[in-house]
Amino acid sequence: MEYLLNPWPWYVSGPLIALVMALLLYFGKTFGMSSNLRTMCSIMGAGKTASFFKFNWKEQKWNLIVVVGAVIGGFIATQYLSNESATDLNPATITELQSMGFENSGATLVPDEMYSMEALSTFKGLLLLIFGGLLVGFGTRYAGGCTSGHAITGLSSLQKPSLIAVIGFFIGGLIMANFILPLIF
Repeated sequence: MEYLLNPWPWYVSGPLIALVMALLLYFGKTFGMSSNLRTMCSIMGAGKTASFFKFNWKEQKWNLIVVVGAVIGGFIATQYLSNESATDLNPATITELQSMGFENSGATLVPDEMYSMEALSTFKGLLLLIFGGLLVGFGTRYAGGCTSGHAITGLSSLQKPSLIAVIGFFIGGLIMANFILPLIF
């Protein structure tokens, strides 16, 4: 049972992702989470006010199963397959995070200083949530897809725009982690 409570090793999860991608390619489908938001907006009638949402959403309803699966899978993982072990972080990372104000670095998967209800109820937390959401939404639209769509589907089907997008995601992540995050906290 202890094996189930730890993250799956790469040699199990990697081939499973490859199998899903092979099946999607075989059936001529693409995967991406951001396309589901467009589909849901179209279902709710957003096509009446914006041409971006005017498309045959019924062709994409299969992809909504991905959202349902992510929600159910997340619930199962947190409720039944999680253990209380701390995240194994490098001591230098812990020291750096503590200098920014993250008190229990590594004690939880995500820092309470950013992801607790108390943090989100502050002006700074709410501002970060709104600004971050706008940036993610803009970036997803501008890049023509999200990180999962480009990094998993796009790279596995050898699409050059996805390679460029993934390189941009990594550069943006490095800039955020090393330059912007220390300024915010």
